[in-house]
Amino acid sequence: MNDSTMRAPTALRLGTRRSKLAMAQSGQIAEAVRELTGRPVELVEITTYGDTSREHLAQIGGTGVFVSALRDALLAGEIDFAVHSLKDLPTAQPGNLTLAAVPKRADARDALIARDGLTFEELPDGARVGTGSPRRMCQLNAWARSLGRRVTTVPIRGNIDTRIGYVEKGELDAVVLAAAGLTRIGRIDEATQLLSPDVVLPAPGQGALAIECAAVNADLAAQLAELDDPFTRVAVTAERSLLAALEAGCSAPVGALADLQVDEQAVTELHLRGVVGSTDGSTLVQMSTTAHVPASPDDVSTPLNMGRELAAEMLAKGAAGLMGERAL
Repeated sequence: MNDSTMRAPTALRLGTRRSKLAMAQSGQIAEAVRELTGRPVELVEITTYGDTSREHLAQIGGTGVFVSALRDALLAGEIDFAVHSLKDLPTAQPGNLTLAAVPKRADARDALIARDGLTFEELPDGARVGTGSPRRMCQLNAWARSLGRRVTTVPIRGNIDTRIGYVEKGELDAVVLAAAGLTRIGRIDEATQLLSPDVVLPAPGQGALAIECAAVNADLAAQLAELDDPFTRVAVTAERSLLAALEAGCSAPVGALADLQVDEQAVTELHLRGVVGSTDGSTLVQMSTTAHVPASPDDVSTPLNMGRELAAEMLAKGAAGLMGERAL
């Protein structure tokens, strides 16, 4: 058979949201999958409810609003796999979908973009800081209180360009965004400060991507699994386990970050921090725990149990009293 009669491999269809950030991160994954499989990958743009709704995220349900349309397309066979920001993914994984890979995580921190190059500590009293996240609101308000000042947190929606535009036009003194997103669209240099997790814990799974496909597509899932980073998987499993346990009756803002001690390519220790608070920052429940992790990355029992146990301790220490609190 000569080359002209050989059939080209069929393209894999990658479902993605239409935002600049989603397209950038999906493009990076598409390139990795092309190299991995030798097959072309085409991006299929899908509009989600979270993209079209003008309501604030806390009102339309937060997690899941950017995901369900992509999952529907997967199950309908309209796309072969999807790329999500892991922090947008609900903690319960449906049986008919496979979380095939969690690639190496980018910077998990939040970033401040403020006028005149200011850091958070340099913002004036009463500064207007934009964020759509109750988690960020509660920690920013608490941080300002600890500095003997206050900030006015202003709920905002929109893509990264829109949010940064509020500062450029002078409508807000600052906005807070995920550092990973700014990096992926090439605008991290505009950050005036990267916020230490010691003062602002990120969202569970922040900075990580999730590659998902239909469970029936086992061959593709096995190929995509090559992109999985076991260290990232362990960390986000602990963070999402904490979130899932708190969500059992707590819709208050939740931040979490797991740090890994890696010794000769094996994870030896996992340090998990969590925070739940009232959006005005007057009440924060912050706790942490450390555990030894088994050498096998396939053993997820340790990070799962760590998350559940830390959540139980936080609920006992007062997080339960913050249940049902919603921003806005």
